[in-house]
Amino acid sequence: MKQKVVIKLSVHDERARAKAMKTAVGVDGVNSASYQQDKNQMEVMGEGIDVVLLTTSLRKRKSLKYAEVVSVNPVEEKKKEEKKEEKKEEKKSEPAQLQYVMGCPQYVVTYPSYEEPPNICTIL
Repeated sequence: MKQKVVIKLSVHDERARAKAMKTAVGVDGVNSASYQQDKNQMEVMGEGIDVVLLTTSLRKRKSLKYAEVVSVNPVEEKKKEEKKEEKKEEKKSEPAQLQYVMGCPQYVVTYPSYEEPPNICTIL
């Protein structure tokens, strides 16, 4: 069951916000996390989220002094399916866009091979 968890935080700078987001995404079951700065709230969405573990891990951060669960709500999937169908119809009319993913360059290292010259002098 997908859930939407809203947690109120006391974040005083960007670094603390980034650490809170990283901590929230690190909890099992969390798919996405967003922070609303005007309300000082973090919205976490996922499937089977352990809310107690999430809040205690946020409270353990030294940069965060306060974390309180505001609400836990199930997410309705029917609306998403309807929106996906509408988006699919809209995407058909748009031209295809290509994505370029740059990979790591491959380096080929060759070593010269040294063969011993044949031993011409043989003692019989």
